[in-house]
Amino acid sequence: MSTLGKITRRTFVIGSAAITGGVLFGVYKYKQPYPNPLEKNLAQGETALTPYVLINASGVTIIAPRAEMGQGVKTTLAALVAEELDIDVQNVRIEHGVPSNAYYNAAVLEEGVPFPPQDTSSTAQMARDFMHVPAKFFGVQVTGGSSSTVDAFKKMRMAGATAREALLLAASAKLNVAKNTLSTDNGEVISKDGQRIAYTELASLAASVELPDDVKLKPKSEWKQLGHPIPRVDMVEKCTGTATFGIDVLQKDMLYATIKVNPHLGAKCHAFDANNAANMKGVKAILPLADVGAAVVATNTWYAFKAAEKIDFDWAKTQYAQTTDELFESAIAAFNEEHQDSQNRDDGDVDAVIGAAGDATIHREYRAPLLAHATMEPMNATAIMKDGQLDVWVGTQMPTYALSEAARVSGIEAQNIRIHTTYLGGGFGRRLEMDFIVYAVMVAKQLEGTPVKVTWSREEDMTHDSYRPFAVARFKGVTQGKNISALDVKVSSPSVMESQMGRLGVSLPGPDSTIVQALWDQAYTIENYRVTGYRVPMGIPVSSWRSVGASQNGFFNESMIDELAIEANADPIEMRLSLITHQPTRNVLEAVANMANWGRDVAENHGLGVALVTSFGVPVAEIVEVVNTPRGIKILNVYVAADVGIAIDSRNIEAQLISAVNFGLAGAMMGEITLLDGKVQQTNFHNYDAIRMHQAPVIHTKILENGERIRGIGEPGTPPAAPALANAIFAATGLRMREMPFNKHIQFV
Repeated sequence: MSTLGKITRRTFVIGSAAITGGVLFGVYKYKQPYPNPLEKNLAQGETALTPYVLINASGVTIIAPRAEMGQGVKTTLAALVAEELDIDVQNVRIEHGVPSNAYYNAAVLEEGVPFPPQDTSSTAQMARDFMHVPAKFFGVQVTGGSSSTVDAFKKMRMAGATAREALLLAASAKLNVAKNTLSTDNGEVISKDGQRIAYTELASLAASVELPDDVKLKPKSEWKQLGHPIPRVDMVEKCTGTATFGIDVLQKDMLYATIKVNPHLGAKCHAFDANNAANMKGVKAILPLADVGAAVVATNTWYAFKAAEKIDFDWAKTQYAQTTDELFESAIAAFNEEHQDSQNRDDGDVDAVIGAAGDATIHREYRAPLLAHATMEPMNATAIMKDGQLDVWVGTQMPTYALSEAARVSGIEAQNIRIHTTYLGGGFGRRLEMDFIVYAVMVAKQLEGTPVKVTWSREEDMTHDSYRPFAVARFKGVTQGKNISALDVKVSSPSVMESQMGRLGVSLPGPDSTIVQALWDQAYTIENYRVTGYRVPMGIPVSSWRSVGASQNGFFNESMIDELAIEANADPIEMRLSLITHQPTRNVLEAVANMANWGRDVAENHGLGVALVTSFGVPVAEIVEVVNTPRGIKILNVYVAADVGIAIDSRNIEAQLISAVNFGLAGAMMGEITLLDGKVQQTNFHNYDAIRMHQAPVIHTKILENGERIRGIGEPGTPPAAPALANAIFAATGLRMREMPFNKHIQFV
């Protein structure tokens, strides 16, 4: 692989006219690149590999191959290219990349290596680099795991730098002057005598130039856009309601549909009787969805919703746990050797120290429930099958899998299918799933020639999610003086990877790192320290939820550490600092303590709680300030410090941290999915609430750049929110929250 700062001719190929007579620039790093996704659009003799920059008569287009779901990635990825191309990102067109293995995410698997993020040894880095090999083999174009910017940071800057170099060489040839006498500025090449030539005028000539061996990237000191707040390129259309989300797609002569599938998740539909619905106003058809349920097609979505309520179904039931209590019983039953999944940390002699401590050992148990993704935009997709072609408009986090699933269900070859990725009205991991795409294709197949938009009702969406898994954690701890001498942590949970990837027909061997994510890999150096993960057998479908395993494990771990600090009569921050040698992590904790003026005298009934969680390589520390009022707990302030290594856009990072904190607080305060008779009980926001504006605290942020490399920020702000709140509640009331949601035990105002 190329080194940071340059890319050689051997690892770069530039092709000519790709679309409408334009020029396509791109980068590839491996000897056997995937086929160019735009190849079928090329004229005879034209070539292009791994496209990122398109220049034609209308201007510059940058391809951003990750899904925009509110995290700002469309702007960020385009800015990486624009910086090196020396053009204002506000002056380019940005398009989502078509589904293609060529846009595979090389960084998404790095989180699974058996090395904590604080380990920067050559062995650990070699393991992380090696994960790029299976990532390429899978070829998954995925948005998730806070990996988009990490994956793009080098290769998209290199694409921009190489395109700029080609344009300079073209201008050099055109003007018959030395290249080093030329400069660029916002889409133009400028000669020494002041002549300016637009990139669009040089595109065709640039396609034929011979590139030099090395193309250097700009040093950080020369960045004009990166490292500064960048206005979001999608802000105007989102604020004016002109942005096209999946639910906004319109096609000529389109019909509207909704679905009803078995509320016993994963079970079949024996039969259904649609007589009461077939003749209702607007209904055009009632179609079977294989053996899982039915779709109602109508002249508008509301008519479809109302008719779906009148269908009588004979549902099969599932064999797994039918109640919430049974779910937790299954987790407790998995605490044995047969179900042990991993033990990534086993330092010192935990058993000896705990055995010697006897009754002085602290025993605790924590629990976390199922959680729904509850995206603002319910699941939907629009599809039309016609003349052997299939078009699908959908907001998806995995367009390559959307393509393969559409091909499988429709029977149409992938090259005859177009997936049009729209904006996502919230993802949080839910749009990694394929069910809503599969159902839309099933309907389109039965209505060949007619476009149909399939929209889930909120109730169908809430009760047919793939949920954040339930989990139980147990720990034994021994304190000595004001420190921790031994800690034994056990966590039992279903496997997200087994469940999620199993639905895609992929079997992943070995342990699931998400079961113990943010437990074994934290920066604490306790002499006797063991973390063991146990895998609950598959049952109710579970999936990635914002911050994945760290969302519950951060709560478990940081609540445990706080309990041990209180037991040892130690200051919670001072104890944590005494256990951390990794300087960037220490800096984060010290920064948040300074922000909150930790150690100050607090008013009566007030409390401060701290939590420090490293997830996706980002150490994030949060301090929550609460007051215990006669009506309940009021969250006043949240202080957040995070180290992202390199901050591309501080304003966007701040926005993501604020979003993540509120998301984590909502889950901790009131988030819970429960089962009764094998069915999800929560059906809408009246009984699956979210944090309201009057409950949202003032959130103060500080962004540090001491880490060893660039990191993503979409998810790491969520895990510390729950434990920091729990620890603050304890400080204010003396009540210890060991079970989420907290509103089962305390009121919030």
